[in-house]
Amino acid sequence: MKIVKAELETVCGITSKLPDNLLPEFAFAGKSNVGKSSLINALMQRKSLARTSSQPGKTQTINFYNVNDALYLVDLPGYGYAKAGAAVSAKWGKMVERYLHSSKQLKNVFLLIDIRHEPSANDKQMYEWILAQGYEPLIIATKSDKIKRSQLEKQKKIVREGLGMKKDGILIAFSAETKAGRDEIYDLLCKSDIEGLKKSENNI
Repeated sequence: MKIVKAELETVCGITSKLPDNLLPEFAFAGKSNVGKSSLINALMQRKSLARTSSQPGKTQTINFYNVNDALYLVDLPGYGYAKAGAAVSAKWGKMVERYLHSSKQLKNVFLLIDIRHEPSANDKQMYEWILAQGYEPLIIATKSDKIKRSQLEKQKKIVREGLGMKKDGILIAFSAETKAGRDEIYDLLCKSDIEGLKKSENNI
């Protein structure tokens, strides 16, 4: 995919009105420090457009990146940071839930998991929570360059089993360093009508 335009267009906080976008939206969720900003930058082919907060877990905004005037990459705030506290986590949950329920253009939700480790309790909770909102999460197993190639399939299986994914669930191993997996993600971004990834009628 050739990127000719990538810019941060809208930033929404707890009380902000969500934009009524006309282009397809693709949301990205993940634990703090899982490499979400690096992934989004790699997809936009920019070095530092998506920035990591100096205080992990404190970012309480939903960021909308316009790519080629064709789609939005939606950066959801990171979860699972111990120092964030229950109050912050509750506000984060309400904000993201409001977005998932009100967006008319959200096509897919990508959930990032560190491929080096078994999914944490927070990862599992987030996976099940996205399912409960009516979406089938697409899993991006980040930091694949940090493990040996011989370990790749084993670690992918650990992630699948740890989350309780369906056998046909989509999981892509990704590396921000080597860009491995990026083309596969681009393919998914171009297939916004993938069966089973849109809102279920019962949760609209």
